[in-house]
Amino acid sequence: MALVVQKYGGTSVGTVDRIQAVAQRVKRTVEAGNSVVVVVSAMGKTTDGLVRLAAEISANPSRREMDMLLSTGEQVTIALLSMALQEAGQPALSMTGAQVGIVTEAEHSRARILRIEPDRLKHHLAEGKVVVVAGFQGISSTNELEITTLGRGGSDTSAVALAAALQADYCEIYTDVPGILTTDPRLVSDAQLLAEITSDEMLELASLGAKVLHPRAVEIARNFGVPLVVRSSWTDEPGTWVVSPPPKPRSLEGLELTRAVDAVEFDTDQAKVSLLRVPDRPGVAARLFGEIASQALNVDLIIQSIHEGNTNDIAFTVVHKSLKQAEAVSSAIIPALCDGDPTGMDAEVMVEQQIAKVSIAGAGMIGRPGVAAQMFTTLAAAGVNIQMISTSEVKVSCVVMAADCDRAIATLCNTFNLTSSPYQELGIRELPLSDSSSEYSKNATPHSVLPPVRGVALDSKQARLAIRSIPDRPGMAARVFQLLATKNISVDMIIQSQRCRVVNGIGTRDIAFTVAQMDGETARLALEEVRPELSCGDIVLDTAIAKVSIVGSGMVQQPGVAARMFAALSQHQINIQMIATSEIKVSCVVAEENGVRALQVIHAAFELSGDRRIEVSA
Repeated sequence: MALVVQKYGGTSVGTVDRIQAVAQRVKRTVEAGNSVVVVVSAMGKTTDGLVRLAAEISANPSRREMDMLLSTGEQVTIALLSMALQEAGQPALSMTGAQVGIVTEAEHSRARILRIEPDRLKHHLAEGKVVVVAGFQGISSTNELEITTLGRGGSDTSAVALAAALQADYCEIYTDVPGILTTDPRLVSDAQLLAEITSDEMLELASLGAKVLHPRAVEIARNFGVPLVVRSSWTDEPGTWVVSPPPKPRSLEGLELTRAVDAVEFDTDQAKVSLLRVPDRPGVAARLFGEIASQALNVDLIIQSIHEGNTNDIAFTVVHKSLKQAEAVSSAIIPALCDGDPTGMDAEVMVEQQIAKVSIAGAGMIGRPGVAAQMFTTLAAAGVNIQMISTSEVKVSCVVMAADCDRAIATLCNTFNLTSSPYQELGIRELPLSDSSSEYSKNATPHSVLPPVRGVALDSKQARLAIRSIPDRPGMAARVFQLLATKNISVDMIIQSQRCRVVNGIGTRDIAFTVAQMDGETARLALEEVRPELSCGDIVLDTAIAKVSIVGSGMVQQPGVAARMFAALSQHQINIQMIATSEIKVSCVVAEENGVRALQVIHAAFELSGDRRIEVSA
């Protein structure tokens, strides 16, 4: 007999008929010999309706009262679904988050789960009952026993956390699409269904806006090795398995309060090539990296900073043995990139051999402002200057001087309490397989046959800030991102320009980064207040941008993946404003008006379309 946790979202339980259909599906799961815990969201748009009611009463309601109000939506659903199960002849019992023992921080509207005390739930399962649990909610660990909510995606989080606490055989997330797709089917109707995806890939896609799973739920599955499958509420298709590595021993106490950083990684076999003052127009990155790929050269980090006038800087890193060839290719292509354009008359190639890449990694840094700032602060305090910055949802990488590498590693391990852990050297990670269930394992795919790109994501809700001419010395990036962290502003892409200009005898660079659109003006005002202290130039906010990204574990050690993406954009005259990469992701910022088209042409370029149209239920 297997223990299964099933989660049904608001669309799946949006009407009485749909609740009855869910009851029949749950009953069939029990009749197959399983014990079942069901986690549900509020019906349809119930939560939105409750928010509107609150707005009619108060322009600024307290977060406590909002938790009291919003938690009622799921309680309606659990009672109705339990009734439907009982009417179908299946013993069932509904339980709130508090009753099922979900204990959280005393933080209204965005609490994290501290622990789960499932004894009462286990008792009812032993009696043969289906336990229907209200997702999205818990109860604080303080004496006041306050009702708390978990924030956006809270029902996903509740379900996977319960699966971890119960050591369930697997957790099923039921939604309005048949599984994880290569992109949003609302934008690309023939998006392809994936049979499986790694948890690292899913973390990136979820954090990039793929709404089918919340990053917190993926983080828990990854940390505790929970077999996770995303399926359609309307069909019996097998769905998509999210494949996690075998978990390290980990206490369930502080379940969601895992450390933000669980590894420090480094790579000393790195050299940097910078192309300065190349024309800022479509096709430049495509031609450069297309030629690099034609020489079978593997590129690690790629950084394209914001434009200055009509020119831009592009920098990338390669292993030392590839440096001479990469430099030669870059120098040879400069005339072609400029192609008689007077803006490229001063273009040049610069090479730096004595560098190293130092990274912090951890799924726990998602949604926690200040982790990157803590890294920058640590390096500044150690007197380590940062030459390049590259970020993803689960990793922040900095290029530093090779002579500073050991000092950087030691101080980062100390800051993030990793002194008892061995340093990790960057390398190719095989796709992890799990033997937790035969059905789970058989869906895993060997790393060697993974396609280079598994998914394409678009985020049109970002804004870009550029800080011009900030002094090029240790501590400046730390000061900027510490300030934003105190404002609870999460930063996504961070780009530091490669061109060092002298202003009043001081070397300066530009720093550009993206934040959520709703945080853009707050971030700009906060930075304007400290501009004299930063001794920088203008601070420029641009809200008319979009970020399009490709994600895939298979792109590791496969030359030409980024070039293929850039070429697709170039062929459709879509200019790239910024580039940032990690081991399994390439992101480009484009004009907002080109966002959807950029996603569509990139999806087509990697031949990700399936053989059927995916329809999303209303």
